[in-house]
Amino acid sequence: MNKSRTGNVQKERLQKVMARAGIASRRKCEELIAEGVVKVNGRLVKEQGIKVDPQKDRIMVQGKIINRLEDKIYLLMYKPRGYVTTLHDPEGRKTIVDLLKNIKERVFPVGRLDYDSEGLLLVTNDGELANALTHPRHEVKKTYLVTVAGIPLPKSLEQMSKGLELEDGMTAPTQVALVELLEDRSLLEITVHEGKNRLVRRMCEKIGHPVLRLKRIKLGTLSIKGVKPGQYRLLNTKEIRELKKSAGLIVQARTTKYKPKHIN
Repeated sequence: MNKSRTGNVQKERLQKVMARAGIASRRKCEELIAEGVVKVNGRLVKEQGIKVDPQKDRIMVQGKIINRLEDKIYLLMYKPRGYVTTLHDPEGRKTIVDLLKNIKERVFPVGRLDYDSEGLLLVTNDGELANALTHPRHEVKKTYLVTVAGIPLPKSLEQMSKGLELEDGMTAPTQVALVELLEDRSLLEITVHEGKNRLVRRMCEKIGHPVLRLKRIKLGTLSIKGVKPGQYRLLNTKEIRELKKSAGLIVQARTTKYKPKHIN
């Protein structure tokens, strides 16, 4: 795609610049533009595809000037149950922002985990990566440990692995393994690559075994191992590179200044 130029500076699509500045994923930035909350040099912009100079143009989103280009930051969080995966909650519930102390960058969650779910959540200000990870064409795998009521029959697990008919269509083939049998419940490991809302819970309900507890343990090449509920750590260079590979992005030869560590 050709990019228009001003001097030696390449102009880029507005939504891409917004995503890179850490506003949100590219698709969400497109929604913000359509909602009429974005201005460029004082002019309200609602059409998609407008190109801007990220170094010169003054871009405002919801009345706030966006930063030029923030350093990218990538956090692996263990979201506890009882927190919503948003930056603000109109109902006044606790959000992941309450756990992000000591982080000055404007970050946002990639994907979602239900209020009653827990586990691995990627938080970043890299809108391009967020967009790629959540795009269906990349099929980034997500693995969950799921406690369900009762003991599913092998036939039910086979049906789940091949695909189930839900209200929004057939599910894609799923990896399902029975990990442990308890008195009145079972522990399953389920790996999906679709991003449908409450997919794992709906699949388990479909086979007659509602979810009692759901924990995401993997996202692509990332693992929750070693991170406790409510904690987060910074990804290292290798993890960022592998994550971008799984999302189909070209990795530039750039190292991160952050070292992985736990932050309370």
